[in-house]
Amino acid sequence: MTVAPRIGRWLADHWVLGVGLLVLGYLFLPIAVVAGLSFNRPSSRLSYDFHEFTLDNWRNPCATSDMCDAVVRSVQIGFIATVVATALGTLMAFALVRHRFRGRSGINVLIFLPMATPELVMGTSLLALFVSAGVPQGFWTIVIAHVMFCVSFVVVTVKARLAGMDSRLEEAAMDLYANEWQTFRRITLPLVMPGIVAAALLAFSLSFDDFIITNFNAGTTVTFPMYVWGAAQRGIPPQVNVIGTAMFVIALLLVLASMLRGRRGRRAALRVAAGGGPARRPS
Repeated sequence: MTVAPRIGRWLADHWVLGVGLLVLGYLFLPIAVVAGLSFNRPSSRLSYDFHEFTLDNWRNPCATSDMCDAVVRSVQIGFIATVVATALGTLMAFALVRHRFRGRSGINVLIFLPMATPELVMGTSLLALFVSAGVPQGFWTIVIAHVMFCVSFVVVTVKARLAGMDSRLEEAAMDLYANEWQTFRRITLPLVMPGIVAAALLAFSLSFDDFIITNFNAGTTVTFPMYVWGAAQRGIPPQVNVIGTAMFVIALLLVLASMLRGRRGRRAALRVAAGGGPARRPS
């Protein structure tokens, strides 16, 4: 067989992989540009061309103090919103998947409404709610707003993980005389943890980069996206690219750590279900 038919057959068998790689390359291209510009010394504040390679941006990422204050504020808001939304969303997901109750179908529909509602509508609605209730706009109104739209994403992500989990592993642990708490701690939680971590990372990223809803309910509080929007009128400092690249690298490391932890948790759960139960009834 000649080389050309082999290449043609290989392409016919792997064209889906090739298309997937092209799509991934297209998605990661802006990230690569941001990472490259983080090592750039622009010719002027209003220029985005790659003028000169430098490490000064990474050596001094807080050259603009207002920017670092905005980054810290966004991280604080994202952390609080992520913790609250992940806790509430995980409990809601367990209730919707593991229990049958009246109104369950309606709640499933309501869960999707914040995800389907345009951010402009949600932002103005929350603003009207806070104004009518006499709540001053600021740090905590942003947190409340972010929790509201992050909960839906957490519920959907954790539900998908629970729906794909093999319930026979829990049944096997119960057959090996593990009580409900031991089964949850040693079987259910390690299996669901990758979904919970993924939901938390998604919630944090949505909170960190939200602009529209935040802009309506921020008052005088300035977050990182709002700072970038305001700085665009007078020239965005190159340290913004440093922050964006650092956040991407941190998120990537967290995802990899979660994947490794999930593999170990699944292996441990399989070992327990195969015969190494957490507790045994004395013979």
